[in-house]
Amino acid sequence: MDEAVRVLAGGEPVAVPTETVYGLAADATNGDALARIFEAKNRPRFNPLIAHISSMAMAENVGVFDLLSRQLAEKFWPGPLTLVVPVRENNLHPLCLAGLSTVGLRMPQGFARELIERFGRPLAAPSANPSGALSPTTAKVAYDGLRGRIPLVVDGGPGTVGVESTILKVEEGAIRLLRPGGLSVEEIEAATGVSVQRAAPNAAIEAPGMMLSHYAPNAAMRLDATEARANETLLGFAGTPGAALDLSPGGNLREAARNLFSFLKRLDEEGASTIAVAPIPMAGLGEAINDRLARAAAPRS
Repeated sequence: MDEAVRVLAGGEPVAVPTETVYGLAADATNGDALARIFEAKNRPRFNPLIAHISSMAMAENVGVFDLLSRQLAEKFWPGPLTLVVPVRENNLHPLCLAGLSTVGLRMPQGFARELIERFGRPLAAPSANPSGALSPTTAKVAYDGLRGRIPLVVDGGPGTVGVESTILKVEEGAIRLLRPGGLSVEEIEAATGVSVQRAAPNAAIEAPGMMLSHYAPNAAMRLDATEARANETLLGFAGTPGAALDLSPGGNLREAARNLFSFLKRLDEEGASTIAVAPIPMAGLGEAINDRLARAAAPRS
């Protein structure tokens, strides 16, 4: 903790554990520090960053909350939920916002939240990996991807959720889902009594994770596969016959989400040229898993 605070205070980024995936954290008020995030990840500047906070007081210092957004925050923070709200002027550096008048805010659990509290300012923290690549759920994957580009990786063990946060935006009393993630739509609707609207596939980028090609391994991807073709490696679910790895032999979507990025990484490292992925149900966390798989399989520039 002490070393992470020291590095952050010096304007450098630090890879830190969160309950979702490892994040590449830097001072959200320091333009030089934020520039180092973009440089380390080779991240396009039009892709905004999520600002992570440790308390509602810190959140309200940088964002403006309507009643429904506040209700969501009180119900699901700390946790795998990002809320996009209007930004208060001059409290975050413009690089964090990518030209938008809104900011995505999240209150993480565990070490990351304690770090923000100690540091005393919001931390911008996209996933700790080269832009577009698989998100890291362990410190080793974060280290391997960013070796030589950042000064510190803090090892806090594997992420317990395994996929990034769900991103929501409240507009005129309606809840829009900008990115499915570790909090399911069913949980959100049950807590609020409000139906969640999905963003269009070609919607303008308002939050991280909305680029069509993202979260991709080096291998090519084929989805909804029931068997492996020639020169393919099968990633199964719920006991798929012939699978090299199974995201959850018992069909548990939470287990599948935890294993998704690490299993894709393992198949990549084992030399798979094409990963064929068995069908995943769309219910619950299945929506987030299918979103990540669709972006991983999209055409790459």
